[in-house]
Amino acid sequence: MGRKAKVLIVDDEEAVTRSIVGVLEDEGFETIVAQNGKEALQLYRTEGADVVLLDIWMPDMDGIDLLRKIKEADEDCAVIMISGHGTVSTAVKAMKLGAFDFMEKPLSMDVLLSTVNKALKDRQRTSEVVSPLSSRRHGRKPKPPFPEEGISSAFPQRTLKQSMVLYGTGLHSGTKTGMILLPQPPNTGILFCNLTDDLLIPGTIDHVISTDFATSVGKGRAVVRTIEHLMAVLHAYGITNLLVKINGEVPIMDGSAAQFCEIVEEAGVQEQEAGCQEVVIDKRYQIGEVKPGGKYIYIEPADHFGVRFRLLHPPPIGEQEYTFILQGPEEFKREIAPARTYGFVKEIGKMREMGLAGGGHLDNVILLDEGRVVNTELRFPDELVRHKILDLLGDFYLFNRPIKGMVTAQMTGHTENIALLKEIKREMGL
Repeated sequence: MGRKAKVLIVDDEEAVTRSIVGVLEDEGFETIVAQNGKEALQLYRTEGADVVLLDIWMPDMDGIDLLRKIKEADEDCAVIMISGHGTVSTAVKAMKLGAFDFMEKPLSMDVLLSTVNKALKDRQRTSEVVSPLSSRRHGRKPKPPFPEEGISSAFPQRTLKQSMVLYGTGLHSGTKTGMILLPQPPNTGILFCNLTDDLLIPGTIDHVISTDFATSVGKGRAVVRTIEHLMAVLHAYGITNLLVKINGEVPIMDGSAAQFCEIVEEAGVQEQEAGCQEVVIDKRYQIGEVKPGGKYIYIEPADHFGVRFRLLHPPPIGEQEYTFILQGPEEFKREIAPARTYGFVKEIGKMREMGLAGGGHLDNVILLDEGRVVNTELRFPDELVRHKILDLLGDFYLFNRPIKGMVTAQMTGHTENIALLKEIKREMGL
């Protein structure tokens, strides 16, 4: 039996520390308290701690400086940042310095306990600390998209080697948004949650709540919007297990998926021991009628996953057709990821009436008016159809595992993509 877990609480608000101490000690933790950075650093050096709850705003030494010093002393210590005046940029900075998580006041004690438990489990990989919360249930973990037991498969499960952070602006919300990518163990799947919330939203077909100009997932009160570009990158790199903490909407960046490729490569991809089964398409599934000028999408059996997409627009854009076979990240990064979101001037009014496109700017959207690009130079002559393939690759990862089949589509979007996936799920019993 290992020793009892110790939590150092660093906060200059006595009422806050008293509440936290009461909850943690009721659950069997050992607690020590410091009211400022200097006292906390001294306590940590003399008594140690397994988890540190650290307020950002303190008079003598701010929490970011203290976080840096604690990580210098013990790189493996799990530090959870707390603040009543946090911002996305502050959270991002804390995560870059090695914080395990970031929470905002007023604290939910259930969420706090759950987060402390997760931090201890992460540390237990290399220690004998025993979490008194190991048998306590803090809400049901979402059902994974593949079997709990490891299975024999040529396709391994994967996660990232380390946590990463990125922030920018939401295309539709127009607000500053941040994203923290956290590695997860096998059989977890792709999960989303808001930055200060513990409610997990599986990034799966069953949790899609909107396809209006983007794919959004939700559960209960929690919603995460515009996930398709990130999901396309996870698809290309074969990432099956990841927690994405986010401020409501995936940042649009430059309108493409190129920077998401960069952050995944900077983190590194970790292959895991468990495997997952491919979804092998057994027959033709179709949405819409195949006819000249029509809108349709279908998938047929194949030895790979590929997309053949056709756009039909008036001149000077005209017809664009492109075929892409997903064989790994390199060709995806070169041929598909750089293709940017596009939209029509005539749609802007409608989108704004719907509360969308608040973050669309001249540098992150290809803007079209009467068939002409009015604000930028295209990265590819057929950039528009490549971007449609990017969106489709993202939507077709809502099973969180690879698909073996060839998609053919004409003039379709997120709504038709999701309809086809639901048809596959229903017919194949997934």
